Amino acid sequence: FEIFAPLNNKQYRLFFTAHTIALLGTGLSTIALALFAYNLDNGRAAEIISFALAAKMVAYICVAPVIGAYAHKLPRKYLMIFFDVARAAILFALPFASEAWHIYVMIFAINICGAGFTPLYQATLPSIFKDEDEYGKALSLSRMVYDFENLLSPTLAAILLLSLDFSSLFQLNAAAFLASALALGIVVFPANIASDRKSGIWHNVSFGVKSYLKTPRLRGLLSFNFIAALTGALVIVNSAHYAQNIFGQDKSVTAALFAAIGLGSMIMAFALPHLMKILTIRNIMKMGAALAIVSLMSFTLLPSLTGLFLVWFILGMASALLQTPSGLVLQQSSTLADRPAYFSAQFTLTHMGWLFAYLVAGQISQYMAIDMGMLILAGASAVMLLVGLKFWHVDDAVKLSHTHVETQHLHPHMHDEHHQHKHEGWEGPEPHVHEHRHPKVKHSHNFHIDEHHLRWPH
Repeated sequence: FEIFAPLNNKQYRLFFTAHTIALLGTGLSTIALALFAYNLDNGRAAEIISFALAAKMVAYICVAPVIGAYAHKLPRKYLMIFFDVARAAILFALPFASEAWHIYVMIFAINICGAGFTPLYQATLPSIFKDEDEYGKALSLSRMVYDFENLLSPTLAAILLLSLDFSSLFQLNAAAFLASALALGIVVFPANIASDRKSGIWHNVSFGVKSYLKTPRLRGLLSFNFIAALTGALVIVNSAHYAQNIFGQDKSVTAALFAAIGLGSMIMAFALPHLMKILTIRNIMKMGAALAIVSLMSFTLLPSLTGLFLVWFILGMASALLQTPSGLVLQQSSTLADRPAYFSAQFTLTHMGWLFAYLVAGQISQYMAIDMGMLILAGASAVMLLVGLKFWHVDDAVKLSHTHVETQHLHPHMHDEHHQHKHEGWEGPEPHVHEHRHPKVKHSHNFHIDEHHLRWPH
């Protein structure tokens, strides 16, 4: 299978192993937390879990841009190892929690680590591969493992709890993060590339989000990712309600619905490496959006449990098409030095979309019939598809002709095509900082929003 070809790369194999172990640890800890909250105070279990999930979103939205802002100045390898070790330490301490607020603090801390670890993993991945096709296959493999973890974690947690108590399960989760840290310790990370960004806390923290939103194809990508959030939130929030309250089934049918969407996503993950050879990423995402819209509308033709399974399966396929190629678009849209800031911006903005989508999905199940709710989401997804296509033009080009006005400024820099000037001898080794002049020039190259390209050429 083509999807497994990247595992021939030793560094990626270790990197992939570390991420997979950490992902499984995260899945187990989420389930264990829910059961632990019920055990601690079954009357307030739902309140504790909902607050913990809200804390997770706050951590993801607020912390990721800060990590991305300074990732180019910090050793990524040791930072990722630190996040793994910190999560392990928190999980070791979690069984000693005796109050609800203890759980809130610990879960918020765990998710701060997750908000730092995940964008760094995503930003480092393209640096391991020189070939874009191999990177595309690695993205598909990561997607498949993510879906497999979603399917496996609940079953594995249930099996483990037959012979382990909560304390042992949390210790096992902690051991998973330590194993991930050990695997990362063996990986040879690509060297950090110096960024030419100016100093200043707010400038660095806001750089990723501002640059992301100034890039038309990334605004289109965000629109497509929002469709994935709307449909994904529908599944996560409403599967149990639809299966048990609408169709009168038991919990096993709820689990089967989650399996259906996971299976659809995994099948499409296998197909994506081939699709990427014959279709543009824009067309792949457009196909994913169309699949999502058609599947939601089709439920009105087959308003039954069978129809629901079919819709969920197709939404899984659509989700893989909408989300998996995102890394390639971000790689195409950013310089190597600024890539962590862009990936962190993607992480933050998409989770803001998921937060909104969760609220919408909850209201749909509360106030609308199942078929009407799906039609509303199909309409919203169609609007986002049109917005995405408007931002991300069909003739989108990476290499653009543009003009630089004459500028004199001061910032860290290397002597690349934008920095050809004389020195007096005191400036020191590169990258160095001194005031320098840029003459007016018109040229063409792969265009990214950065310190020298502050707006998109029209």
